[in-house]
Amino acid sequence: MAQPSHAWRGVIEHYRARVDITRAISPITLLEGNTPLIPAPRLATALAQGKTEFELFIKFEAGNPTGSFKDRGMTAAITQAVADGAQTVICASTGNTAASAAAYAARAGIKCVVLVPDGKIAAGKLAGALAYGAQVIAINGNFDDGLRMVKQASERAPIALVNSINPARVQGQKTASFELIDTLGDAPDWLCLPVGNAGNITSYWLGFVEYHRDGLATKLPRLLGAQAAGSAPIVLGHIVEHPETIATAIRIGNPARWREAVQALDDSGGHITAVSDEEILACYKTVSRTEGIFCEPSSAAGLAGIAQGVREGWAELEGKRVVCVLTGHGLKDPDTAIKGTVPPITIEPNIEALLKVID
Repeated sequence: MAQPSHAWRGVIEHYRARVDITRAISPITLLEGNTPLIPAPRLATALAQGKTEFELFIKFEAGNPTGSFKDRGMTAAITQAVADGAQTVICASTGNTAASAAAYAARAGIKCVVLVPDGKIAAGKLAGALAYGAQVIAINGNFDDGLRMVKQASERAPIALVNSINPARVQGQKTASFELIDTLGDAPDWLCLPVGNAGNITSYWLGFVEYHRDGLATKLPRLLGAQAAGSAPIVLGHIVEHPETIATAIRIGNPARWREAVQALDDSGGHITAVSDEEILACYKTVSRTEGIFCEPSSAAGLAGIAQGVREGWAELEGKRVVCVLTGHGLKDPDTAIKGTVPPITIEPNIEALLKVID
């Protein structure tokens, strides 16, 4: 059955003239993109702590089919791989890439192999990769070890690499910038997001520059990137051999797009900072409880960066329009969500018991 002409058709079709990948085949799509941009005034107040006032929006990328921003890039990477004749794709992952690659490979009818750090992947992400039928291989190493191995595999065998070093990934992910400008009418003053392998910050900047160049935005935003303190190679200026953080999606010690991220930060007049696990978890809880938005811990790193910038006085946000990207859904990491909360109370099935507990 044909789709109505007004229906959303995925990022490749919607931004067809701007996504620089093959046109030899129809896109491999799960109708990703078109994710909500949610005003968050109560969260802005909580982050500002009375020191400044600014307008805050949340780009909720958990609205993508597999629950993370990775789907934007994966639709492009898998489409290009299939057009090039690939029968197998491979990636290293801390979780979100694994789930996304597995889903889009399933959609295309090809094999997917994912390498994950043993014991260092959140349950919801592992569940996704397995459910979509990927061959999941755990390694006694970290993400950086896995990325090295999948690069070697793609060089020695007819396997397409779909990590963010694949240029098609950036082409797909830059569409989030287009959506922001299309929705807001212009670029925001600040764009804040977590930084792990640095593909997303690179992609956002590429999209902003492209729209600005073509007269579809009057300005360019400043970028605020946040890395976890235990996994902050760009902030520190050197590779972190053994990255550690509760924010598993950004537990990466040697980002594949390090150079491009630094260039984007410099060109935007932006800032990158390191935030502690405690700061990340505080914002992770705050966004849920002030705005009803449930994200995975890594997503909250950008919010923690805003809070830190306000607290320390280096973030110039007064009167500004700020967009913070929440990259993945909270159900990706249910164990963290449950830890430290009050467990359910069991009562007898009568109204008196209910009212007593409610108090």
